[in-house]
Amino acid sequence: MILIVAVFAALFAMDPHKWANDASPIRSAEPIDATVKSVQLDHGRGIYLVSAEDGSSFLVEDERPHLIGAHANIELVTRENGSTFYRFAN
Repeated sequence: MILIVAVFAALFAMDPHKWANDASPIRSAEPIDATVKSVQLDHGRGIYLVSAEDGSSFLVEDERPHLIGAHANIELVTRENGSTFYRFAN
């Protein structure tokens, strides 16, 4: 029993903000038109460098493949706790 509790404590200690953010409901999702500029693969997931029409760039992680140079529909997601992140629209 102590081993199980220790494992869960270690997992939570590694990234407590991600667990808290995932538990917070989504307040809004703002659409953004963008272009995929590059990708780096990391254990089956792609980390994409995306450039918005206003010239800003940001990273978006996704399991689905996206072509470099292709138009992408991105969402700026805001959670109830105030945290924000970008994701590819479904």
